[in-house]
Amino acid sequence: MRITPDQIILWQWGFVHINATLVTTWLVMLILVVVSALVTRNLSIGMKMSRMQNLLEVVVTFLNRQITDVGRQDPAGFLGFIGTLFLFIAVSNLLGVVPGIDPPTGSLSTTTALAICVFVAVPLYGISRRGVIGYFKEYAKPSILMLPFNIMGELSRTLALAVRLFGNMMSGTMIGGILLAVTPLFFPVVMQLFGLLTGLIQAYIFTILATVFISAAVEVQSGAESGSQHDKGE
Repeated sequence: MRITPDQIILWQWGFVHINATLVTTWLVMLILVVVSALVTRNLSIGMKMSRMQNLLEVVVTFLNRQITDVGRQDPAGFLGFIGTLFLFIAVSNLLGVVPGIDPPTGSLSTTTALAICVFVAVPLYGISRRGVIGYFKEYAKPSILMLPFNIMGELSRTLALAVRLFGNMMSGTMIGGILLAVTPLFFPVVMQLFGLLTGLIQAYIFTILATVFISAAVEVQSGAESGSQHDKGE
């Protein structure tokens, strides 16, 4: 039983090869681009909307609410990045229920790339809100001795993001394969429904964790600004 779609080589020339992970990743990006173009081509602000626009507004409203409730931040500056993460992971995971298609999130290289995106986004958002010095001095709190430990913490949570998503998707695929081999007449339908639910849950968990990390990088500045304004008022 294959563990990852990286093992499926579709084309190879010397040391250059194209595997199933690359192909399904391109497929997910194509689906997102095409659907986005179709949905946003004829947007309506009236009461009569297309089903795709209704679905899009439901997703946007849901993500805005999660960013506001979990991150305690104005969602306007975060929706683009957080929404892209959620849609990419959700569509990737949902493709796993299609026979013959292995989701790209079942590859550690894909989940690592997504985690690195979060790892880079966290300081970028933090620096944009707090400045370079204001952001990086938090790594030396409460003492300069904590600097290496705080850096290790940043790296370890990035690794945890990648391994968590990869492990959950890989285990789900393996369990599904075992159950399909044991009882092929009953479990296909059950496993497809379970795969749909699991895929959406994993996309939600990854997105919420990314929101928490980014919010933690910017919320200290909000607290500092509130404190300074309070001091000025006094």
